[in-house]
Amino acid sequence: MPIRERPHWRDRAREFGFGFHTMYGEPYWDESAYYQFSLEQIEKDIEGPTEEIHQMCLEVVARVVEDDELMRRFRIPEGHWDFVRESWRNGDPCLYSRLDFAYSGSGPAKLYENNADTPTSLYETGFWQWLWLQDNVDSRALPLQADQFNCLQEKLVNRFRDLYFLTPGRELHFACCKGTEEDRGTVQYLEDCAREAGIDSHFVYIEDIGRDAEGNFTDLKDQVITWMFKLYPWEFMFREEYGEFLGGNNIRWLEPPWKAILSNKALLPMLWRLFPGHPNLLPAYFEDELDKASDLDALVKKPIFSREGANISIVRGAEVAPVSDGPYGEEGYIYQALHPLPQFGGNHTLIGSWLVDDEAAGMSMREDRSPITQDMSRYLPHAIVS
Repeated sequence: MPIRERPHWRDRAREFGFGFHTMYGEPYWDESAYYQFSLEQIEKDIEGPTEEIHQMCLEVVARVVEDDELMRRFRIPEGHWDFVRESWRNGDPCLYSRLDFAYSGSGPAKLYENNADTPTSLYETGFWQWLWLQDNVDSRALPLQADQFNCLQEKLVNRFRDLYFLTPGRELHFACCKGTEEDRGTVQYLEDCAREAGIDSHFVYIEDIGRDAEGNFTDLKDQVITWMFKLYPWEFMFREEYGEFLGGNNIRWLEPPWKAILSNKALLPMLWRLFPGHPNLLPAYFEDELDKASDLDALVKKPIFSREGANISIVRGAEVAPVSDGPYGEEGYIYQALHPLPQFGGNHTLIGSWLVDDEAAGMSMREDRSPITQDMSRYLPHAIVS
């Protein structure tokens, strides 16, 4: 739905620290339009399926951690199997995740993937698009009864309170890599939520973490890290020089090591194996199961560790057409039935449905002229107008 941009919204973005609304000279935040939903669409087609699929994903984790062959299929390095397994068996708590769906406005939403380890776009979902809604309701650009599927910030703060109770006596370190304004903005937002929950926190860049004489991970002030949120994928951490020390440190991790299974594209064929025909799933297969996909006209070839839509190809029979490039693929691939994103105004639209503490918590909208949602795909707000 087209809508006027708010006057001086860029000044407000600067005031509230939203510095990555434009990146590399291209717009990331776009409020020249918004996506309109009914309450029934949200509750029936997004919120309910999100929580159901999340529980199905947890069932996959329970199966994988007990099966060596499945751990290999998920490309978990054997030296870290016990680290991942103990994390699951100990019930290490998690913070948040995001399921990505294709949804046209009718019929079941179809799961594309689970961003369960390092999902971004938190700030723009939990705070900035809510501010957009309030401003447009106040100016009567939207009806007074307009709402949003968005309790993300409230749930994050409450979850941090719970985690603080579950992790007594530890101060929380936040970390991300240098040189990524979006990642730093995401982590700063989470730091704010943690502080609102009463948690003492510190920040350190991933590259600046060291080890002391006893082998503990430390920050630049030589403070031992005992509880850490890291916006850095487990599959990367396992392969870093410090990877061998991960299980030997008394650190509580956010996200916990068992999230390495959920944030992995091998999750998709496992979901289809355990829940075949589920209305919110697309048929998906491992590379050695392609004979089961012979009745499908086209498949999407996805690297097991791909992020931001990298290294995606479309497979039709013997023809493989690359759609996006990137650094992934050596780890192997999975194949998922082709189900193109719906198009609105010539843009391909992806829904991100957020979870905090096993509960659906909000929704983000990304659109792109390309059929693949990537890092620079635009973020648009949404509203519920029944």
